[in-house]
Amino acid sequence: MAATETPLVEVKDLHFAYGHHHVLKGINLSIHRGQIVAFLGVSGCGKSTLLRVITGQEKPRKGSVHIDGQDVHALDTGELYELRRKMGMMFQVSGLFTDLSVYDNLAFPLREHTDLPEAMIRDLVLMKLHAVGLRGAHGLMPAELSGGMERRVALARATVLDPMLIMYDEPFAGLDPISLNVIANKIRNLNDALGVTSIVVTYDISESLKVVDYVYFIDGGVVVAEGPAKDMLESRDPFVHQFIHAEEDGPVAFHMRAHPFANELGLHRHK
Repeated sequence: MAATETPLVEVKDLHFAYGHHHVLKGINLSIHRGQIVAFLGVSGCGKSTLLRVITGQEKPRKGSVHIDGQDVHALDTGELYELRRKMGMMFQVSGLFTDLSVYDNLAFPLREHTDLPEAMIRDLVLMKLHAVGLRGAHGLMPAELSGGMERRVALARATVLDPMLIMYDEPFAGLDPISLNVIANKIRNLNDALGVTSIVVTYDISESLKVVDYVYFIDGGVVVAEGPAKDMLESRDPFVHQFIHAEEDGPVAFHMRAHPFANELGLHRHK
């Protein structure tokens, strides 16, 4: 589906903190319908926190999030749950119910949020599993799945209610190269086939740039660079260049700010 002019997700001047630790310091971004957009940045830069604020799990100190024209943090509990029914989420650690079979993991949201008969639920579950190549695994338990299979089941569950927006939190973490490539291609193919909009939070450059349409680079609680994925490899922006090419020297420091090491060790006392 081609991106339209009206953003499905619009974030303006978003600020968020855990106590005195300021994580988001004025995020501005927009995501258009039909796009796959990536949030890229080093670990701890606030990517996952941004997802939690977008979905209404956390409330910002300042700024706004609009999804499909609705102000997320102005909604009451019932309205927020109704909006969330239109969203799918693939969690960083898959988030499958360990005591439910693969089949029942996918059937659970359908049973919880719809009045569909069990025969139709069965057809939908098998269709979603077939789309990720795991229809034959419907009777297995999560503990019987490999890491890649578990991610594919989580991907199928994220799409089971045919959401308008799907969010993926580190979908490539810990996967072997083959599984990683499969998951990346499934995200692209499902997005296009279902006509949905997707957000991918990751620090995996090589795979994300293959499948996403647009990229936001986040550092220090703000968007430091953005642009079409196809242009990022040639970007001369210092942050983008360092991040994409995994260079040690650049605007991204390896060491967190701290007092001089000699002072921490008390070496000044031995002079």
